[in-house]
Amino acid sequence: TVRRVDSVIRFVSDLEASVAFYRDALRLPFRFAEHGYAEFGTENLKLGLFERGRLPDLIGREHRPGGPDGEVLFVVDDADAEAERLRAAGVEVLSGPTDRPWGHRTLHVADPDGLVVELAQEIPRTRPRGA
Repeated sequence: TVRRVDSVIRFVSDLEASVAFYRDALRLPFRFAEHGYAEFGTENLKLGLFERGRLPDLIGREHRPGGPDGEVLFVVDDADAEAERLRAAGVEVLSGPTDRPWGHRTLHVADPDGLVVELAQEIPRTRPRGA
């Protein structure tokens, strides 16, 4: 069961330049940056920036020219059950379910237009922020 939209994540080529734009030009509330990811908090959801060069670690493949430049993240109760249900429905699974040290068990799928959709189950964090 999808509980809420948690984040919109943009895949960016230059994390530092993108952070500067969203933080300094747009004045979004900056939360943190670590391991190729930066996050901004707003009242209703988070905006994440993720380095394109690190996509193989996240979704199991490189960014493709003309491919998706971001993902939407939905929080779910059970990533494994969602993976089973989606595979049975013929949905392309890109990666997962995989436990992530930042406190999510993630499943990445592609929508019909190739947009990456992340379904994330909240689990205990295994790595402190900034480590």
